[in-house]
Amino acid sequence: MSQTQFIGLFPIPVVRVSGLLDEDLIQSIVARTDATQQKEINAYSEGLSHSPIKGTDGDDLLARVGDLVMPSVVQFGEVLFGEALNWQIKEIWSNVLETGGRQAVHTHANSFISGVVYLTASHPSANIVFHKSLGGTDYIFSNHNKNAAVNAYNGSKWAMPEIVPGDLVLFPSYLLHEVPVNKGPRRMSVAFNAIPDRLDNLGYSVRFS
Repeated sequence: MSQTQFIGLFPIPVVRVSGLLDEDLIQSIVARTDATQQKEINAYSEGLSHSPIKGTDGDDLLARVGDLVMPSVVQFGEVLFGEALNWQIKEIWSNVLETGGRQAVHTHANSFISGVVYLTASHPSANIVFHKSLGGTDYIFSNHNKNAAVNAYNGSKWAMPEIVPGDLVLFPSYLLHEVPVNKGPRRMSVAFNAIPDRLDNLGYSVRFS
């Protein structure tokens, strides 16, 4: 008797770690984010602002976030590269997404692992959405219509399910992602990029700092 097996070839991993930050740390970061006057308005949406991008040095709260996310970053990096490498937070910043704000589709250059730690609940309309690569320069055929069922193989995007404060989401930095228009209350988060100290391909090594 014949059997059919579907194989998910070369899947892209995305990780969710539930409840990584405790309530005290969350409220400390929220209070400071609300109090600070330093912010940069997003180029594509006036309803989204960011703190200055920096490292964790000299910032006790962000250093605590970095320490908490690092075990998950190392574990995720081992999935991506097959080895438990030495990782560091390259840059970290906070985001404030007001009602009506959005984040355009983008990737994170010059890094390998990107992450978001949620400080507040996220309205379903503003959950992070990941996109399949837009493809090359060849013709592209698709069959997206009301009669077609979307699945993991033909879908072009995927929305993160419900997120609660303290959750961490990790993904490869090259993965296209966006935050659609926020139809709910203010959403706050901390985002970061991480790099390993080196990569070694059969003796040809590249080091990062």
